[in-house]
Amino acid sequence: MLDAIAPRIPTLVGGSADLTPSNNTRFRGAVDIAPGKLGGRYIRFGIREHAMGAILNGLALHGGVIPYGGTFLVFSDYMRGAVRVSAIMGAPAIFVWTHDSVGVGEDGPTHQPVEHFAALRAIPNLVTLRPADANETAAAWRYALTHRDRPVALFLTRQGLPVLPGTAEAGIEKLARGAYILADAADGKPDVILIGTGSEVSLALAASDLLAGKGVRARVVSMPSWELFEAQDATYRDSVLPRAVTARVSVEAGVTLGWDRYVGWSGAMVGIDRFGESGKGPAVMAHLGITAEHVVERALAVLGR
Repeated sequence: MLDAIAPRIPTLVGGSADLTPSNNTRFRGAVDIAPGKLGGRYIRFGIREHAMGAILNGLALHGGVIPYGGTFLVFSDYMRGAVRVSAIMGAPAIFVWTHDSVGVGEDGPTHQPVEHFAALRAIPNLVTLRPADANETAAAWRYALTHRDRPVALFLTRQGLPVLPGTAEAGIEKLARGAYILADAADGKPDVILIGTGSEVSLALAASDLLAGKGVRARVVSMPSWELFEAQDATYRDSVLPRAVTARVSVEAGVTLGWDRYVGWSGAMVGIDRFGESGKGPAVMAHLGITAEHVVERALAVLGR
C-alpha cells in the first residue's frame, strides 16, 4: 500500500522506531531524513517510541504533511502518553502497529500483545482498525488518509494471511462502517454469528465451513473497528448483528475484555486471557486455542449441541 500511495501523495511522511524491516513502513524510493538531508520523507526514529508519537503529533498539528509511524503493537505501551495526547487534541497522526498477536511466535510473551487491543480501544477519540486481509488493509489506509479529524491506529499482523472471498467488494466498501457481513447463511437466517477481527476472520470463515458440515448455518462478520461500528445507526448495527440471533461467538487473539457487548450473555468468546508462549507462531496459536476447531466447539456449545 505504501509503495502504491507514496508516489501519489508527496506529503506522506513516515518512519519506524528501529523496526523498519519488520514493520515494512519504508516505501520504495524513500529518502531518509538526516542531517543535511531534510528534504527526505522517511524518518528513522530509533528506539524512541514515545518521542516518535510526539513527533507525529507535532507534524500532524503543523499541517502540510500526513505523518505515520510504526512499531510492534506491544511497544505501543511505551508511546501511550503521546497517543493519548494525540486523541485529546484530535491530531490526525497514523499509528502503524504490526506484529499484533501471539502469531509473533518465537519472540515470546514479552513481544506478544494480548491486552493491547482492549487498552487502545479504551482511548476516546482514537479510531482502531484491524484489517483481515490485503483488501481490508487497503481500505484501512484509505480511511486513515481521508479522515483527518483524529488519530487512526492500524493493527497489522506479522504472519501471512489469505485474501478472503468477498473483501474485494464488501471489505473495500464497508470497512468504514466498522463491521459488515462477510459470509452468510443461504437464506440470510443464521443459527449462529461468528465475529472476527484481523487474522482471526479467516479462522471464522473456516469454522463456518466446518459448521455447515454439521448442519449449522453461520454468519461471519468481519469487525475491523469497534469505534466505527458503534458510530453507525441502530438499523445498520441490527442488520449485521440481529437481536434475534443470540448465539454468537467472537474470535480475536487477545483478551476477551469487552467482547461481551457483542456476544451477550448467551454467547461465547474465543480469545487469550493470559500471556503468550515462546514457539512458532502457528503452534502458539493452536496451543492457546485460536483455531477454527475451537471456534466450532464454542459455537456448538452456545447452540446447546
